[in-house]
Amino acid sequence: MKEQEIKALVSLLDDDDKEVSRLVEGEIKRQGEKIIPFLENEWESAGFNPAVQRRIEELIHELQYEQTLERLGLWHHGGAIDLLEGLWIIATYQYPDLPFEKLKKEFEQFYYETWLEFKVDMHPIDQIRALNHVFFTKLKFGSNTKSFHSAGNSMLNIVLDTRKGNPISLCCIYMIIAQRLNMPVYGVNLPNLFVLTYKQDSIQFYINVFNKGLVFMRSDIDHYIAQLNIKSNETFYQPCSNLDILKRVLRNLALAFEKTGDSEKIKEIERMSAILNEPLEDQTL
Repeated sequence: MKEQEIKALVSLLDDDDKEVSRLVEGEIKRQGEKIIPFLENEWESAGFNPAVQRRIEELIHELQYEQTLERLGLWHHGGAIDLLEGLWIIATYQYPDLPFEKLKKEFEQFYYETWLEFKVDMHPIDQIRALNHVFFTKLKFGSNTKSFHSAGNSMLNIVLDTRKGNPISLCCIYMIIAQRLNMPVYGVNLPNLFVLTYKQDSIQFYINVFNKGLVFMRSDIDHYIAQLNIKSNETFYQPCSNLDILKRVLRNLALAFEKTGDSEKIKEIERMSAILNEPLEDQTL
């Protein structure tokens, strides 16, 4: 669609005939995300018409949101392999212009800084101590106890900028760095808390990243579950999938918007969660 045609469509957004404005909006949406830069230009031109500006903002958000949903579906149906990519997709819900390459470069730097103090022949506990030193002392990551339920805790770029996060966001960053170092570190879905496990052959212990990388054992989980007075489940002790992690991140995000009473955002997060709950097609012949 040519720029003049887009201008003509935008000029009809505040048409008194609701059917006309509905048809115009439908035509704009059909153009997909490629029309967004043109809409952004038209938003600046519509400075004397707040109603048109507001509708352009809504259309841009709807187009960007559909792009996020599409990416999330491709990630899920592609095997949910890259956790960093999944977290980036969730972050683009509120930061649609966030470049994936920017995040990848930051993690490459984290890996390099950790690698400098890391030795493959270290005992697993010593490996964790080395990673803890870099993560908490050099990189200065820490718990966001002041704004525990903030939506920013689920936005990877915000956590990287502020160096503050909730249990799952801190665990995700820590785990991505650890796995880049070929450490067998994985997420564990505990009730009300997300932790990590180091699991290889006969060695298994746990790491509470939200508590400065505290190392603990299976018996500590037993005690924790008993305190919660809930039935024990083997999933509380074993690694979970990247898909499980993203589902939990979205639950946290929905809870953050519940705290602020943002019903529209809750509905949008529910659609994102529904995509991750879609059954995968059978690939067998």
